[in-house]
Amino acid sequence: MTVIEAPKPVVRAEYRPAARRSNFRQRVLVPYLMLAPGIILFVLFMAAPIIYTLFLSFQKSQVSGLGLGSGSRTTTFAGLDNYIASLSNPEFAASAGRVLLYGVILIPVMLGLALLFALLLDSRRTRGSNFSRTAIFLPYAVPAVISSLLWGFLYLPAVSPFYFVFDKLGWDVPSLLASSAVIFAISNIALWGGVGFNMIVIYTSLKAVPTDIYEAAKLDGCSEVQIAWRIKIPIITPAIVMTALFSMVATLQVFAEPTTLRPLTNSLSTSWSPLMLVYRDAFTRDDIYSAAATSIVIALVTFAISFLFLRVVQKRAFGQED
Repeated sequence: MTVIEAPKPVVRAEYRPAARRSNFRQRVLVPYLMLAPGIILFVLFMAAPIIYTLFLSFQKSQVSGLGLGSGSRTTTFAGLDNYIASLSNPEFAASAGRVLLYGVILIPVMLGLALLFALLLDSRRTRGSNFSRTAIFLPYAVPAVISSLLWGFLYLPAVSPFYFVFDKLGWDVPSLLASSAVIFAISNIALWGGVGFNMIVIYTSLKAVPTDIYEAAKLDGCSEVQIAWRIKIPIITPAIVMTALFSMVATLQVFAEPTTLRPLTNSLSTSWSPLMLVYRDAFTRDDIYSAAATSIVIALVTFAISFLFLRVVQKRAFGQED
């Protein structure tokens, strides 16, 4: 006789609020607590200054009477007046033109040397690559002010050992701090300090490429130059694009080099670069509202150039990753 057992009642899972609270803590609370220091620092030192600068750019100081009393200076809403004055300022246009020429001189040479050094260090025929890599990168570790002072005294004919040698040889070499050559002097300082960083970025990207590709190319009869031109450079194009973008942003924000060299020569004005113009307006002329508007314009131009550059090279540089 077969005994048929009655079906067991289905036991539904009980609602456990403690488990739900534990799940919420692990998935939401803990990650945000770990991100909290970074978020706080970003808000305090990035977002808040940007918002405050944007607020100042729409203000202006109105002076009544002689401007000597406690209530003689009032802050009023300026609308777009500060931006119009900034964009119509001939000094701003001249400084932007100088920085554009500075970038045309600096960026191709710096990226070309960084790419050349990275390819040479990646070659198996190179000896002493560790020392060479450190020697090329070391100038990047020197602060911009220190390197500017170093090169500034090397540029001065009265104290420079180079000009002493030129004088003994009877060569009449013009000063690099003259008005016609000072842009090349500033470019050389940035070149000396920037090649190493870009080289490390490109060299690291080269090391991530599988060596099997190079071996196959050698079996097909490719030389080192052909491998570099047809295989290595196309593969590391995203790294080259990234270094180019970093170099463009740094070029638009040039400040330390011309500011440090300015006491050594009369060829550099207080508005040689846009950021020097902002510094002069804010801390020398005490026109913080105009300086805020100019800084916002510089930030917008930097963003626009970076965005357009990425849009132009995106398909070629990152198309292989789709």
